[in-house]
Amino acid sequence: MAFALRKRGPSSFQRASEGSMTLVEHVRELRNRLFKASLAILVGFGVGLWFAGPVRGILQRPYCELPQAKTTDGACDFVQLGPADLFLLNLKIGLWVGLILAAPVWLYQLWAFIAPGLHKHERRYAYVFTALAAPLFIAGAVLAYFVTSKGLEFLLEVSGPEINTTLDITRYVSFVTNLILLFGVAFEFPLIVLMLNFVGVTSAKRLLGWWRVAVFVFFAFAAVVTPTPDPFGMTALALCLCALYFAAVGVAFLNDKRRGRGKEIYAGLADDEVSPLKEENDPVEASAPVGAPESIAEPEPVVRPAPIERRYDDMT
Repeated sequence: MAFALRKRGPSSFQRASEGSMTLVEHVRELRNRLFKASLAILVGFGVGLWFAGPVRGILQRPYCELPQAKTTDGACDFVQLGPADLFLLNLKIGLWVGLILAAPVWLYQLWAFIAPGLHKHERRYAYVFTALAAPLFIAGAVLAYFVTSKGLEFLLEVSGPEINTTLDITRYVSFVTNLILLFGVAFEFPLIVLMLNFVGVTSAKRLLGWWRVAVFVFFAFAAVVTPTPDPFGMTALALCLCALYFAAVGVAFLNDKRRGRGKEIYAGLADDEVSPLKEENDPVEASAPVGAPESIAEPEPVVRPAPIERRYDDMT
């Protein structure tokens, strides 16, 4: 008994890449992908609510490990100013945890909708940058977690032992999460530098020439975004950004060497410098003599056309 195999048509990715999908089909695909991403975030939110307590304990650890935060009985106390503050805080933590747990799903849905509009080399660059973005963000978050303990230690030493400090749990967790988010986003700056080099906007030599401006911008940015007034957090963030910038410039030099940039004929000239002209004193030789034109042959006589009644029969 023979079974006929059903021939599969082109996938939605192929159709979107070829531009054969209609506007209604694009909107329908966007709706389906948003539904899948929302469903994954909802499931992650449920799991995040289950782990909200342990995650809150991890966020409280930088403050609770300080000797100034200990009470007489050795406990670490926080205050909630409203009856629903802790409940709303658990919802907020659960949402953050849900976004992180569901990140592979909603990032894939976002990428699957955008990727058909990109070229093959652009998709390859996107894979590389995405693979580097996650470790850089995690490194920034770890640095922020370490800076939090040092900053809180500095602030508690300024207040003095005669003042009893008790922190609001909501404001404290918001302080820590905002610091982690700022440091994580700041660590993505080298990817912007690499992107400008890979797409050909600027060269590695020019990026290296901007190092003084970059260092100044890093220290000014760290001084503004670091919420603690101690110099430790600002210096740590600025030095890490400087190190990442020079590492990105080194990768840009390798990319320029691979592509052969800087070897063009006018690469070593400044913008306002006149290019040198080669002096050629070669004599100009005389051209070959032009012969007389040949006579044109007399045209053939034109055949007289037959009468119109002879050109067509009765059918035509």
